[in-house]
Amino acid sequence: MTRVNLITGFLGSGKTTTLLHLLAQKPEGEKWAVLVNEFGEVGIDGALLAESGAVLKEIPGGCMCCVNGLPMQVGLNMLLKQARPDRLLIEPTGLGHPKQILDLLGAEVYQPWLSLDATLCLLDPRQLNDARVVENENFRDQLAAADIIVANKEDRWDEATLAALQLWQLQDDPARPIIPARFGEIAVELLSRPRTNLRALPRAAHHHTAPASRLAALAPVQNTRWRRSLNQGQGYFSCGWVFDADTVFDTVGLLEWARLAPVSRVKGVMRIPEGLLSVNRQGEDFNIETRQATPPDSRIEIIHEEEADWNRLQASLLKLRLTNAV
Repeated sequence: MTRVNLITGFLGSGKTTTLLHLLAQKPEGEKWAVLVNEFGEVGIDGALLAESGAVLKEIPGGCMCCVNGLPMQVGLNMLLKQARPDRLLIEPTGLGHPKQILDLLGAEVYQPWLSLDATLCLLDPRQLNDARVVENENFRDQLAAADIIVANKEDRWDEATLAALQLWQLQDDPARPIIPARFGEIAVELLSRPRTNLRALPRAAHHHTAPASRLAALAPVQNTRWRRSLNQGQGYFSCGWVFDADTVFDTVGLLEWARLAPVSRVKGVMRIPEGLLSVNRQGEDFNIETRQATPPDSRIEIIHEEEADWNRLQASLLKLRLTNAV
């Protein structure tokens, strides 16, 4: 049987970094797979996880549990049939609801094939002081569904953050384990813990598709060298760009673009003269990392609580191309 873990967490909580750390601890001789879903349409996490050694399946563009779970079922069935992994890690979008996914994984049809282990929820405790996040039903239900809470980004906590975390734990369930972590560095043994949290969760209402008139007004831009894709739902908007493998960006300019963009979230894997650059910004948190692998393309996505001026951001991004710009 394939052992399965659901790795949840709101936008910017550090799910992908945690996945990379866990994959680096994979036991010798085991085959692992990752089923990853992103709110945006261009799929950043797949590029970040491509060199992890795991079998990877991406479901971009919203919530994998929508449409009666069909996107997730297709991806799950393909992984089970083609890869036959010993362990499967499922990373839903930070705006996704866990109930439908857990219901599907526990369905009778999968019982001969799947063994559901502990569900982990990544939490940036600073978000407990953000009313907009705390009021989001997906944020609350991700925490409620978890067997283990990973309180991430401990290096950035202050006294107010720690107090908010302690109060939340006292009000929620003092007995449920909370694991403090920095940069998603947690022990792989956590994955083998059993499910212990069986509290009932409400079924969330999903709103991932914009009205037809709005979609027409925001039709994606297509180009021979790059394309743009948009998405909206759950009170958030996203815009992403994919550039071909021959497009290289100015390093300093790209970093400034990502740092100063008037949006909440920026995530990308981009080709620069020095090689490959990954950027990850959540609010004022800004992390960058250079990588040696050569990606098949460059892709970057921004997410915001309201519709941003995508065309202006796009124009400034296109000016940063160094080679054969079209």
